[in-house]
Amino acid sequence: MQLFEQGRRQQIQQESPLANRMRPRTLEEFVGQAHIVGPGRLLRRAIQADQLSSLIFYGPPGTGKTTLAMVIANSTRSHFITINAVLAGVKEIREAIAEAQERRNLYNQRTTLFVDEVHRWNKAQQDALLPHVENGTIILIGATTENPYFEVNKALVSRSRIFQLRSLTADDLRQVARQALSDPERGYGRLKVHLTPEALDHLVDVANGDARGVLNALELAVETTPPDAAGHIHIDLAVAEESIQRRAVLYDKDGDAHYDTISAFIKSLRGSDPDAALYWMAKMIYAGEDPRFVFRRMAILAGEDVGLADPQAMGVVISCWEAFERIGMPEGRFHLAQAALYLATCPKSNSTLAFFDALAAVEKEREAEVPNHLRDANRDKEGFGHGQGYLYPHAYRDHWVAQQYLPAALQGKLFYEPGDQGYERQIQTEVGRRREAQLAAMVEGEAVAVPEVLVSGPVDRAREAWLQRTLSGSGRALAQVRERLFALAQIQRHHLVLDLTAGSGLFTWEAVRQAPEGGVWALAADQVTGEALRQQAERLADLTRPVILVGQVAELGYLLGLRGEAAVRFDRIVARNLLTGGEDWAALLAEVARWLLPAGLFCLAQVVPRRGQRLYELVDWSGVPAGVVAKVRAGEESIYEDAADPLVNWDVAAVEGVLVPAGMVNAQVTVARQTEQRRITAAQLDRWFGEQGEGSYGRRLGLRPAEVVRVAALYRQQLQEQTVPWQTTMLYVVAGRG
Repeated sequence: MQLFEQGRRQQIQQESPLANRMRPRTLEEFVGQAHIVGPGRLLRRAIQADQLSSLIFYGPPGTGKTTLAMVIANSTRSHFITINAVLAGVKEIREAIAEAQERRNLYNQRTTLFVDEVHRWNKAQQDALLPHVENGTIILIGATTENPYFEVNKALVSRSRIFQLRSLTADDLRQVARQALSDPERGYGRLKVHLTPEALDHLVDVANGDARGVLNALELAVETTPPDAAGHIHIDLAVAEESIQRRAVLYDKDGDAHYDTISAFIKSLRGSDPDAALYWMAKMIYAGEDPRFVFRRMAILAGEDVGLADPQAMGVVISCWEAFERIGMPEGRFHLAQAALYLATCPKSNSTLAFFDALAAVEKEREAEVPNHLRDANRDKEGFGHGQGYLYPHAYRDHWVAQQYLPAALQGKLFYEPGDQGYERQIQTEVGRRREAQLAAMVEGEAVAVPEVLVSGPVDRAREAWLQRTLSGSGRALAQVRERLFALAQIQRHHLVLDLTAGSGLFTWEAVRQAPEGGVWALAADQVTGEALRQQAERLADLTRPVILVGQVAELGYLLGLRGEAAVRFDRIVARNLLTGGEDWAALLAEVARWLLPAGLFCLAQVVPRRGQRLYELVDWSGVPAGVVAKVRAGEESIYEDAADPLVNWDVAAVEGVLVPAGMVNAQVTVARQTEQRRITAAQLDRWFGEQGEGSYGRRLGLRPAEVVRVAALYRQQLQEQTVPWQTTMLYVVAGRG
């Protein structure tokens, strides 16, 4: 029976659709998704090391979610079970778990459970997996086209790594088609198929990033085109157009594409881009979106984002909506377009959000009574005097009079701020003028006190002083450098990051935090530093642990080659104080650029010593002869002007000038002045002056010995064991690879 069953399986495989037959079996055959399975990426390392934890693959159809699961099945030593959530229920889950428990008990073998379309399971079915995922009985691999953060049990999501797959590029799809045409076993390699470039371009273009779409169209074209007398099958543009005629648009009225597309449409209207607005609206209508939903969102935008900048906008949208309801599709598309174009081209204002400020005031402020002069006078004017003092605006010039309409506790409170666009620009001045008149009436006429401005609580100066004593000033300064550089770097979770100046791990550990699904490499300058980093990294899991390399930048190729990672390139390379005097910066940065991916960035934080803190600025020179003070200033400035000193003989322009020759392009260079609290110790003063002024600083001031001794005494008196504000100039560079 097994022989017949094996033969039947082979027959089914041979007769299955081309897309199924051509499904990659190994990572080497897999096409696309380099951001998660490229060289050095976390998922690739996990598959190769057979150290998988629970995973969820999320992305559009035809991007390789199921294929990746099959590749894992072919690579792992664990028992692999496949379930389709559309067909399976709790019964199949229990059977899979029972089998997993048996294999674990009898053979100590792990079980990997692949659930295709995992979002189709209800909460109870997903909950049935949870305890067995937690105790390690099964390793879950889920595949879904829906956002797992909305459609998958939060408990399962929190215990899984989520990898987002992207639509395949045109080059990826061409590679898929060529593989199918050249494979003699599973594809059409044994047939004489001639596919013209124009036909291939059409298949790729209309497939819209879906590998299955390309293969299905190619299969239809080959199977329905008879060979000529020589046995050749010719597929030209006409045949390709018959095989796949209409572009597949990824759009689900209840899914991510629905919310993402309407978001893009609204933001295009808000941003006054009529072309983008028409494109996103056309995509929604083409995919079958209800036009009434689009009209509803445009009506909201007319109130929220146009408002009084163009009061006609709401009327235009409602009129187009009503016309659409009377006419319907397809002619109703004219009214959709008219409303969208009007909103995209009219002036914008979000001043109607003032209502929500007023609402917040109602929620937070103490309940205020209606002022007496605004109360209804029809019922109890005689008894309580309600309504007395009210000034009837129509009895005054311009039908307006300065009086207060807010409760006493809110006098002077502003909610509405007229914009400077369209109609609101016309009323801006008038609203402001009337408010000024109201304020004058409030202060002078009614003598109502201006309300207090609500501010945050007072600064606890004792607490602030304690924090300054407790926290390391230098640590704070370095943290500022790290935060600013990483904000510029914009590291994503799947990025590969190289820290060129690992040192204490200032950048390394931040990179590990920001790229948990990527990978981090750290280059330490010496064995002592490298060993310290390795010991700190021991607490991390193998797959998330940074790779510690020891050596110089020029040795990167050799060091990576020793690990079999010579093909690895990085999304981000970060460094601090990489440029030191006396080095060939162009050669150094050219070597750095060699290790960047095409879209990668090099991010550098560099101290500029030439613009550093001047010591003479920290001292009070009262009582010191002006001539001595001038000498000290000139002497210290000459230290920073020394052309022979490689530490200070360069400035920002020197760094800017070397970037392009080194192969760095699109550079963004910023200079920031940073202040930290630094304690001046006796040891530092000894280095600067020594006992008789022979220290590194004192001997370069150009003073007579007696003057140096006097200056040294002044510095010791004012600075020794004192905390002073220390200025540092930092240069931040973000550049791409040329």
